[in-house]
Amino acid sequence: MPDLTTLSNDLDADHATCRAIIETPKGSRNKFSYDPDTGLFKLGGLLPEGMQFPFDFGFVPSTLGGDGDPVDILVLMDEPTHVGCLVEVRVVGVIAAEQTERGKKTKNDRLLGVAVHSYQHEQIASIDEISKTLLSQLEEFFVSYNRQRGKAFKITATRGPKKAIAVVKAGMRAYQAEKQ
Repeated sequence: MPDLTTLSNDLDADHATCRAIIETPKGSRNKFSYDPDTGLFKLGGLLPEGMQFPFDFGFVPSTLGGDGDPVDILVLMDEPTHVGCLVEVRVVGVIAAEQTERGKKTKNDRLLGVAVHSYQHEQIASIDEISKTLLSQLEEFFVSYNRQRGKAFKITATRGPKKAIAVVKAGMRAYQAEKQ
């Protein structure tokens, strides 16, 4: 089985689309993480009772984020997929954030995307088109999720698709630099 982190992300910057690998499905309390050494998804943690992932969560392959892992993405779609699902997404924005763990600060942005095959969210082309209430809840999820794991998560900005695509491109450059 190929290392899923090395798959092409098929970035189409003009249409703001790319591919994502889902690690944790919507509604799950289990947090799964892809392990490139085994090619399997391992249980990385458990959310507290009453807390669950609001949408499918995963990564953009062939990228590297500020935390040393592939760039994270939360994917809005009608129904949850499954662990390991490859999804074509339209990148609509980014929640820029700084994460602090054991006194060490790292940039750890969260992309927001919409599954290309979505009816409920098909009209969303920019983070500005996501309801303020939903966006606030997504931001609070990331803050609470990290707090539960002993990390501080400070949101520094929310930006639209152009900035989000810039984050993907920066992640691609970091990934290529790491490979060399």
